[in-house]
Amino acid sequence: MSEIQRAKLVLKILNKTYPKIKVPLSSRNIFTLLVSVLLSAQCTDVNVNNVTKDIYPKYYKPEHFVRLGRKKIEKLIKRIGIFRIKAKSIFILSKILVDKYKSKVPKTFEQLEELPGVGHKTASVVMSQGFGYPAFPVDTHIHRLAQRWGLTNGKNVNQTEIDLKILFPKKYWNKLHLQIIYYGREYCKARNCYGLSCKICTTCYPNRNKPFIAKKP
Repeated sequence: MSEIQRAKLVLKILNKTYPKIKVPLSSRNIFTLLVSVLLSAQCTDVNVNNVTKDIYPKYYKPEHFVRLGRKKIEKLIKRIGIFRIKAKSIFILSKILVDKYKSKVPKTFEQLEELPGVGHKTASVVMSQGFGYPAFPVDTHIHRLAQRWGLTNGKNVNQTEIDLKILFPKKYWNKLHLQIIYYGREYCKARNCYGLSCKICTTCYPNRNKPFIAKKP
């Protein structure tokens, strides 16, 4: 079975399993989406949502976080991993948005990736979920699953993104990256399926009889 054939099977199973998909991170606007994605690094979406549900009703604009200052931001997000580094990024990022972009989140990858704490994956999520621009954010989970399903050689996260963009039409990207994440959490877990038991793995590799070990990014 070729990569293209596997990609078609994956898309078919995911669309049947998740015909409708919900954005996992809660947000009030594009700015709070940006903050939530930044906070989600090395942290679960559930934990981020539990923290931000007490923040966003009151603080949801860049100028709010500028007025708060770094130390108060730290107190608000202290239940999240590496909170001091993230608080510093959020504070400086907010100041840049106020001073340079009139409190608006910029709409290009280049401008987003210039902001502190914002890498390509974070920018991709904001472009996709915030602005509706076709993007394919690839995190460590998608990187792992794409290898299990034979859609990439797993060289690194950047290569996985390139490979997936080649295999899947652009019109599917924004929904598909979320479908993959949800499927991985529910059916193809890192320490459960091992490439041997979920529907996608058994369909793409019916003769696989040893656990598949994915390359780390």
